Amino acid sequence: MLSQKNKQNWRNPWFVGLIGIVVTAVLVNSVLIWKAYHSSSTLVDHEYSTKDRKSDTETIDDIQAQNTLAWKVTLKQPKKIVLASPASFEIDVVDRQSVPVSGKMEVVAYRSADAERDFAVPFTETSSGKYQGYISFPLKGIWELRIRVKRANDVFEVSSNKLSVAQEQ
Repeated sequence: MLSQKNKQNWRNPWFVGLIGIVVTAVLVNSVLIWKAYHSSSTLVDHEYSTKDRKSDTETIDDIQAQNTLAWKVTLKQPKKIVLASPASFEIDVVDRQSVPVSGKMEVVAYRSADAERDFAVPFTETSSGKYQGYISFPLKGIWELRIRVKRANDVFEVSSNKLSVAQEQ
């Protein structure tokens, strides 16, 4: 046999093959862990099967309504967000003709690691199409904001990028 003729254990094809499999497994797992930490979150409501069930037609109608509105939302946030300290956020909303949108705004903060800590904050309209609010995050980590603007029968929702909340100042 090939393995019995080879006197050096490090050059044994079975040993080299086993080391190759282990190294490949470690590399693949490392890539998957890196991707999990650096990819954007895709939050799923845990009650998706019972809460707010809509038919395919209703869902498509909602998407078309969002596309028809085509409102643009600009979020101004602090450079650094500190745990349990109110952070000031300013949000501007304009329609497709760049006309400010007045209405009611609510911002929902989602945390993928702990759904029980999600919360909503109403924002105040300071001038036409400009909203301001203070959010105090109860836990450090990565948060996502969902901005919901209502004007009469029109409802527009958009998600923010991930926000990082730090422990200290």
